[in-house]
Amino acid sequence: MTIADVARHAGVSRQTVSNVLNSPEVVKEETRRRVLAAVESLGYRVSAAARQMRTGRSRLLAVRIETTQDGMNVFDRFLHGLTESAARSGYRVLLYTATGDENEIETFDQLLGEFEPDGFVLTSTHHGDPRAAWLAERDLPFVSFGRPWGASEATHPWVDVDGAAGTEAATRHLIDAGHRRIGFIGWEPGSGVGDDRRTGWSRTLGAEGLDTGLALETDGSPAAGRAAALELVERGATALVGVSDSVALGALQVTRAVVGFDDTPVAAAVGLTSLGQPLAEAAARCVELLTDRLSGRPTASHVLLSPTLVIRKDPRP
Repeated sequence: MTIADVARHAGVSRQTVSNVLNSPEVVKEETRRRVLAAVESLGYRVSAAARQMRTGRSRLLAVRIETTQDGMNVFDRFLHGLTESAARSGYRVLLYTATGDENEIETFDQLLGEFEPDGFVLTSTHHGDPRAAWLAERDLPFVSFGRPWGASEATHPWVDVDGAAGTEAATRHLIDAGHRRIGFIGWEPGSGVGDDRRTGWSRTLGAEGLDTGLALETDGSPAAGRAAALELVERGATALVGVSDSVALGALQVTRAVVGFDDTPVAAAVGLTSLGQPLAEAAARCVELLTDRLSGRPTASHVLLSPTLVIRKDPRP
């Protein structure tokens, strides 16, 4: 079975079939579906090795598997969305593990030598992130799920969820329910994501002239969340906003007026109000920005998405 057979079956040119298989983003959706239906009907299979020799592309996008913490890691939803979005654009996801920034950079080098991925998707970005600098210095295509914290000069494309907007919505929800002393349980200072989420809480309280001093930093565990909640309630807090579902679940043992962040399956199971991240959309936008760069098309510099407040408990005092 050849490309010519597929072209005749679909009623298109051989170049169109080649575009569908190698650069699907340049083909109209209706035509792409017709060609793919012909491919499926005829049982045509593409030789990945031959295609890479012909196009100079591996059609692989590399991303690290994140470690699970407290059984509430939401990264699997992002990874699932990334895999689906990449497949729709004619790419496959290459997974790897790493134990730290330097180890991940070593892995980049190894992957480039062994598999030649076309691009990388960075996750868990942080202040002074050397991974982004390493890729940028070598002009390797990449996108990050997470902002380049503290690097205003960074020019690489990125997608992120607006944590400050999320905790602002959570805090507003508690204010509207009648609370005036609202605490915040966060992570240790210096985390770009954690600091961003704390900003939304403090900004909202400050705009209402309410106390912004009821905040504690923790290691992010449920046990630490419970301990922080006990202290904050003792100091007069009547409701709490958590930087994550993990700390919020601990706080839920102390008071029912708690809002978490991430909307994990555990939060849904116990009825915790939480902020859901649009992870499927974030993954799709990451693929879009990266494949736009790979195809030489003009691309947005960044995308900032809003989380959604999922209300499950009545927080009224």
